[in-house]
Amino acid sequence: MAKIHMILQGKGGVGKSFIASTLAQYKLSTGQNPLCIDTDPVNSTFHGFKSLDVKLLKIMDGDEINPRNFDHLVEQIATSTNDIIIDNGASSFVPLSHYLITNDVPALLLDMGHEMIVHTVITGSQALLDTVNGFALLARQFPSEALFVVWLNPYWGPIEHEGKHFEQLKAYTTYKERISAIIKIPLWKAETFGRDISDMLQERLTFADAIANSSNTIMSRQRLTIAKKQLYEQMDSAPIL
Repeated sequence: MAKIHMILQGKGGVGKSFIASTLAQYKLSTGQNPLCIDTDPVNSTFHGFKSLDVKLLKIMDGDEINPRNFDHLVEQIATSTNDIIIDNGASSFVPLSHYLITNDVPALLLDMGHEMIVHTVITGSQALLDTVNGFALLARQFPSEALFVVWLNPYWGPIEHEGKHFEQLKAYTTYKERISAIIKIPLWKAETFGRDISDMLQERLTFADAIANSSNTIMSRQRLTIAKKQLYEQMDSAPIL
């Protein structure tokens, strides 16, 4: 049985491609060989990670998204024996979500022997309510066959509203039974860890690429090693992954 990991969140710039690339790297580190697909027609960041051999799915016909092009995605999923990681951009969030729901894709995948896992992101500051509402919308609309992993990304600010953390918000208490795991991205200091990770992502490098790059300083590579460990240890504790 293959696990079909879809990164879905309607808000742009919240770290979806970082999550997709981190998930792909984690699976590679455990001896798996995931099929990586980027469906973002505007900013195909995931596709830029050459070490991950990410396939770009063409979903545009002219200037518009053609939902039938998502049929090609299902065809690739159907025949795969390896886990699949799909990064979806904000611009194609609504069309892909609508396609998956109206075509009963989660149930179809289950019938094929696959398991669908929706990864969504919660961020802080001004994007907090948008991303929380985005998670609640997904949890409400997707059928029970779809499992959820929530990633908490504090890059834009603390993930709290009126003194309440995510696990205290109504969206969590209402849909907590749908959540199989929560991954907390550390609040890395901007001038050290944050800068190293930002540089790594701008160059579309994996942790392994950046750590092996001798042009990076010793301490930069050390911080990236620590950051990778912080993420991987949480992922080790999530059986769904």
